[in-house]
Amino acid sequence: MQSLSVLPAGEFAPMIQDMKKLFGSLILIFALIAHSSKAFAQQPAASDELTEIAKQLVASLVKEDFASVVKNFDDTMKRVSPEDKLRETWKAVIGQVGAFKNQYGVRKEKAAEFDAVVVSCEFALFAVDVKVVFNGQKQISGLFFLPASTPPPAKPASAFKKPDYANLDSFIEKEVTVGAGEWALSATLTLPKGEGKFVAIVLVHGSGPHDRDETIFQNKPFRDLAWGLASQGIAVLRYEKRTKAHAAKLVAIAESVTVKEEAVDDALAAVALLKTNEKIDAKKIFVLGHSLGGMLLPRIAKGDASIAGLISLAGLTRPLEDTILEQMTYIASLEGNVSPQAQQQLEIVKAQVAKVKDATLKPGDKGLLLGVPGSYWLDLRGYNPPEEAKNLKQPMLILQGEKDYQVTLKDFENWKAALGARKDVEFKSYAKLYHLFIETEEKAAPSNYAKEGNIAKYVIDDIVAWIKRQK
Repeated sequence: MQSLSVLPAGEFAPMIQDMKKLFGSLILIFALIAHSSKAFAQQPAASDELTEIAKQLVASLVKEDFASVVKNFDDTMKRVSPEDKLRETWKAVIGQVGAFKNQYGVRKEKAAEFDAVVVSCEFALFAVDVKVVFNGQKQISGLFFLPASTPPPAKPASAFKKPDYANLDSFIEKEVTVGAGEWALSATLTLPKGEGKFVAIVLVHGSGPHDRDETIFQNKPFRDLAWGLASQGIAVLRYEKRTKAHAAKLVAIAESVTVKEEAVDDALAAVALLKTNEKIDAKKIFVLGHSLGGMLLPRIAKGDASIAGLISLAGLTRPLEDTILEQMTYIASLEGNVSPQAQQQLEIVKAQVAKVKDATLKPGDKGLLLGVPGSYWLDLRGYNPPEEAKNLKQPMLILQGEKDYQVTLKDFENWKAALGARKDVEFKSYAKLYHLFIETEEKAAPSNYAKEGNIAKYVIDDIVAWIKRQK
């Protein structure tokens, strides 16, 4: 048996299912492969003996009843994947995709003398297709763990946990449009009740195609920010990210895409929209960037000198390609992820990072880190956010979670080193917060994302207090 393991790419792990739709991806989880690897033709789902065996196999894996699984293996599978090997592999699966949640789909496939049943399963971090291959004697001759071909049913917005600090009676929400023409984006303006004119904040997403709430598994951090801030009298505008709303169009121009098209242009369009609203104080519009959005705050601010101030939540400061490699190296070091295969994947990433840094890199070059074209990497080459921020006139608030392994305290210290002498820049880090500014008692790891929670109230309070201090 061959066990192939590809680790989530740090900051991109929560968004990887969407990222691969836009740019392709390094990350396609892993496969546990036996001696049958033929191409299978899909057939409609049916409830029969093989289907029930496959569904029960998943249930047995979840219960860690590996003996029940192995007894259905053919001789080759029993030899290459005995109980202890299967246990080891399942532990590795759980270590990378999180706890099992449910089975949500099943289909059959056919190839020559082999039948296969694919059971789609939702895990805490990823959805996975468990493909069970059967020979003519209805014995299991292959077992695959693959990225799910269809996502699990969407969780309704009402099912997400409402933060205790959100007073839903204190504000209203309106559907608006950011930008115009082919890149127009659906958006939500959260307005405190009353006459105004209100201070306002534009929210700028992190990496990956995001909805307006920056929904990541069980969490909606941008909705938390909007509701929490509006409950304290601050208007908030959040919008669908272009890489989600217009993914197909961006693929068509992928060879020229940069962060300008990904994030900067739309953030500026959002600021422009707020200026036209009679309930917004056009002189008091702030921009809050999370992760990649925080990294791009200097570029956004250069595009509109009227922006009143900048708020960075886990804003990256170092080269993106180096950070991705650091994230993957960290994840590979975690318990359950240490394997020769993980090290092989790290070598692949190192080679791709080297290509990104190569002096001969061209805008149209492909096969690079995250599947992103050369234009993207060339646009960011030499970009140093804290150094760029030195030339800005806007005040800044720099916030950082100390349990964040994607954007770390190294980045926080880089902001402080560059801007610490300025009286109009404030810094604060939080001991219990990870990348989404949600509390965790666990070690920094991808599993942090699997826990449902809300942005900590003290983060909302600190933002409100800082804004009130600005003149």
